[in-house]
This record gives sequence, structure tokens and C-alpha cells, in this order.
Amino acid sequence: MGTLYIVSTPIGNLKDITLRALEILKLVDIVACEDTRTSGVLLKEHSIKAEQLISLNDNNEQRKLLNLITKLEHGANIALISDAGTPLISDPGYKLVKRAIKQGIKVIPIPGPSALLSALTASGLPPYPFMFVGFLSKKKNKLKDELTRYSEPKITYIAYEANSRIEETLKLMTEIMGEDTQVCIGRELTKLHEEFIRGAIKDIKLTSLKGEITLLWHR
Repeated sequence: MGTLYIVSTPIGNLKDITLRALEILKLVDIVACEDTRTSGVLLKEHSIKAEQLISLNDNNEQRKLLNLITKLEHGANIALISDAGTPLISDPGYKLVKRAIKQGIKVIPIPGPSALLSALTASGLPPYPFMFVGFLSKKKNKLKDELTRYSEPKITYIAYEANSRIEETLKLMTEIMGEDTQVCIGRELTKLHEEFIRGAIKDIKLTSLKGEITLLWHR
């Protein structure tokens, strides 16, 4: 029986990978990743030649599940990685991990970078209790429902949001939670143009934001 390793990878800066993660990526028989091109860049950066690099994403996870489980049952060691950060956290892999556990396959986490935790620690908002809610809905009515649900006081909420929708999201938050709600917008975390915008919603002045956004709020 092989082992399934859940390996965290950098969220931007390629140097943010642990020695243990590199060791595991060199050791395993198969690396299952969201996009072979993106992960190929990371592996090449660290001179790692994966024996097999297999795509595993939201579109094909169910279809490739049994094949990967069979390989694990026959002794193959597999590393599961995402394009950036910790697998399963708003990324594919849950179905594979759940089935592996059900089949008695050993599952080992290899911890490392996480956008939500990086943003939380630098936000200036209370670190606990906190709730991560994943990607916010693209549909306005559903987004209103989500923000209403995620508006309990004394909880720090964390979400991923598209840069093109952040202004509209803040407007809805003002309507639902009030203009004094404290927010933090983490942009391009660990990258060259990393930026944090903090304060009450009423004081946040946004220009056109580019890059990946992690949004936190607390009331």
C-alpha cells in the first residue's frame, strides 16, 4: 500500500517551499496536480523530475479517482499538489483524500504556504475565531445571501474574491453589515507587488486592483 501526501506549495514566491515538501516531491512515484504546466515550472525550478505528472482538477477528479486509488493500493506513493498553496482549500483533492481514507490508505499532510492564513496573520483583525468561506459567488443575489450569512459579529471571515468584483462586494457588505465593518484586502500575497489595504469599509479607497485577492472582514 502506498501513501498519499498532501503537499503545500508556494502561493507566489517560489522560495516559499519547505525542505520536507521538496524531499517528498523527489521521493514519490506520481505527482497529481491541477495544471501540469504550472506545476512543471515549480518542479523545474527545484530540479525535480517527476516520474509521472498527472492532471487532477475539478473537471476530471471523479474520472481519475479510481485509477489513482488503484495505484496507491498497488504501492505507488503519490503527492497531491495544487497550483498554489494548500490542496483542498478551494482547490481539488477532497474526493481523492476521502476515498483514500475509506480504503485504508495512509494520508500524510506536508504543511506549508496558505493564502488564507498568511492574510489572516497580517490583517490586523482578530485571529480567532475565524471562518474561511472559500470563493464568493459571482451572482449578486447569491452573494447577498452569502454575505448575510457571514455577518455574525466577533468572527473574522476570510474569502477569495476576483479583483474585478471587489468594489461591488464592498458595496454589498456596507449595505448588509454597515460602513464601520473592518476589512483587509490582501493582494498578490508573497509576490513582488504584495499589498494590504486595511480599515473600515467607509475609509477604503480603491483604485483598479490587479492580481489575486484575499478578503477579510470583522464586525
